[in-house]
Amino acid sequence: MRFLIEWHWLADEIPYRMALAGGWIDQPFMSKLNPQPPGSMVVVGLEPSFPFMDRAGMATSTRAAAARLWNGTLPDGDPMQLIRELYEAENQGVAQPSGSQDMAGLILPGVNRLDYDYDHRGGLFPVHVESCHDEEVMIWLEDVLHVLPVAPRPDGYNPLGEQHLSAEWVRRLGESGKVCFHAIVTKNLRELGESMNECMRCWEALLPHTVRHPAIKLDLLSLLASYQSRYAGAMYSGSGGGYLYVASEDKVPGSIQVKIRLAQKDRRLTSTLKR
Repeated sequence: MRFLIEWHWLADEIPYRMALAGGWIDQPFMSKLNPQPPGSMVVVGLEPSFPFMDRAGMATSTRAAAARLWNGTLPDGDPMQLIRELYEAENQGVAQPSGSQDMAGLILPGVNRLDYDYDHRGGLFPVHVESCHDEEVMIWLEDVLHVLPVAPRPDGYNPLGEQHLSAEWVRRLGESGKVCFHAIVTKNLRELGESMNECMRCWEALLPHTVRHPAIKLDLLSLLASYQSRYAGAMYSGSGGGYLYVASEDKVPGSIQVKIRLAQKDRRLTSTLKR
């Protein structure tokens, strides 16, 4: 316990990340089936302004790995190289490795569309990253994205227990990430909400245990449907619940709002090409 607390304390300066539409496309078993690669997902770098729950889709285990690897502070250097270093550090000897979106989301500031193609490095790392550092866009996203705490993943939970992997649903999953990024950079709330709703439809179709499982006591689907019916869109932060993200121009009772981590130098819309 003392060891875990120590690394949580050391991680105080390590950013968090939000994973929006397209999550799971960073897993090779998913991207391998995509008939129209690359498939995309969106990650948003967050300032560590307050502690998020563990086991809630906020990459807290990756933050702890980063703290151990880099003594509590992100180093300077090529972002893609840092992503690979952190991926290797966290997944060494792990039977079911995490996807690289966790590492990319922590290291890259702003809003980033990660494009995954199985033919590029076996789908382990993005073939392309499209980044938005526009401050007006970041302020808009902070205003319309509301975060509701739900519950951490329960003990004994595994989202991969039931799989219905379909090429068409994988294609739709990867497309939801493209739509999500376009919606953010154009500040289109309706499109943003629909990309989130579409991502949740894909999760339920491909990996049903992401939203319902014997170990999950909450009715995640009913809760999700309630917010989707009242607001532009909603999705969970990760498999098994965690936090509920709601897209809305109006206040969402009980929600918190995040602070997006901005790039220090270049706040323009930029593109990081294939490495």
